[in-house]
Amino acid sequence: MKHLVKAMIAAGLLAAQAGALHAAVSADEAKKLGTTLTLVGAEKAGNKDGTIPEYTGGLTTPPAGFVKGSGVRPDPFASEKPLFSIDAKNMAQYADKLTDGTKALMKGNADYRIDVYKTHRTAAYPKSVLDNTVKNATKASLDANLDPHGARAGIPFPIPKTGAEVMTNFLTAYKGQGFTIPKYRAYNVDSSGKAVLSTQGVWTQESVYYDESKAGDPTLLARAKVSYTGPARRAGEAILSQEMLVYGDKGSRRWQYLPGQRRVRLAPDLAYDAPNPSTSGMSTIDDINLFAGKMDRFDWKLVGKKEMYVPYNTYKLTYTDKAEDVFGPKFVNPAMVRWELHRVWVVEATLKEGKRHIYSKRTFYVDEDSWIALASDQYDGRGQLWRPGFAYLTQSYDMLASTATMVGHFDLIAGTYYINLWPGSGGVKIADERQPDSAWSPEGLAGAGVR
Repeated sequence: MKHLVKAMIAAGLLAAQAGALHAAVSADEAKKLGTTLTLVGAEKAGNKDGTIPEYTGGLTTPPAGFVKGSGVRPDPFASEKPLFSIDAKNMAQYADKLTDGTKALMKGNADYRIDVYKTHRTAAYPKSVLDNTVKNATKASLDANLDPHGARAGIPFPIPKTGAEVMTNFLTAYKGQGFTIPKYRAYNVDSSGKAVLSTQGVWTQESVYYDESKAGDPTLLARAKVSYTGPARRAGEAILSQEMLVYGDKGSRRWQYLPGQRRVRLAPDLAYDAPNPSTSGMSTIDDINLFAGKMDRFDWKLVGKKEMYVPYNTYKLTYTDKAEDVFGPKFVNPAMVRWELHRVWVVEATLKEGKRHIYSKRTFYVDEDSWIALASDQYDGRGQLWRPGFAYLTQSYDMLASTATMVGHFDLIAGTYYINLWPGSGGVKIADERQPDSAWSPEGLAGAGVR
């Protein structure tokens, strides 16, 4: 009798859980993948006026001058010139294709502009990621906590129906099995226009979700660690992060090593809107990559898909090495940033009643081809636009993955801005093999951070 009761309880729990799940698409709808849609769910056709081309497989061949293993990727479009520029004088003509943050920067700075180039749909994927994405389409689901289930090593929701599904695709976007930025830098520009080195160091990241050698459904999404080498006051510090795919009632796992204390400590407070040490507090922890971490403090609304001007194929900016060429007194040098017209999913996040966060509302613009968020608008508690952000995407044509680690936000109220995880001439290097689990243990963090 006891066994029967336990079985009935278990069945009831499963039924309740199933009722909370957002269902995957039908097999018939999934047939769009590879026909009218690409295998990751983007519209295959170009737009009506030809300013967005048809998707033909992405950029998979390195240009002349590429040195394998260097991590530095020459700009395959270096010879192209801007088609036109948009600034405060003509922004009204293009307003429907500009984020609110872009328009605010133009309104507040007469010399701010964006240079618009020909659109290239460069995102490309390994065959295994494409195959797994098609499988995920009819299997993946989100539970009541917005944790995904039934997906592995591919985009979970290539035909999304909700804002949370789009954001899950973004959080799981394929950026390669693993990579290292050996000489990254983060700069803060204060209200006087002075650029100051906030941190520099080594950033290493590994995707657990895309590791098909591990059996079963993953609960861990990715793991990353940063070892600060500068400035002098920060040298020797280190942080280890484990980003979860399935959180349940838990949060992100982070550990911090401070050389002055000579010990590794669990850092559960490094989450949500806690100040990000890498940017000396000019951004939040969940500003990393424009958004990172658990989604439970916001309600997520799918607004739809729009054609927008966004940073794209920003090789010139990403791999340059001269700070004086990048950082202007109020914004990044417009001549260094390439903008293109792309279709993006627009998702609005509104702070839940009873939840705490410094942002009351956030809007994200997620690229249909790479599933990477390329821009965001963030509002303070009064509902005022506060911190627009941008991610600077390049296609790593040697590893068939899109990379957008370089991210920055502009503080419209304080008149400041920052850029984090700028690779520069150190490049973004592919991880040839995975590190053992012991390399990702908190115990090994002290060694990684020793001066």
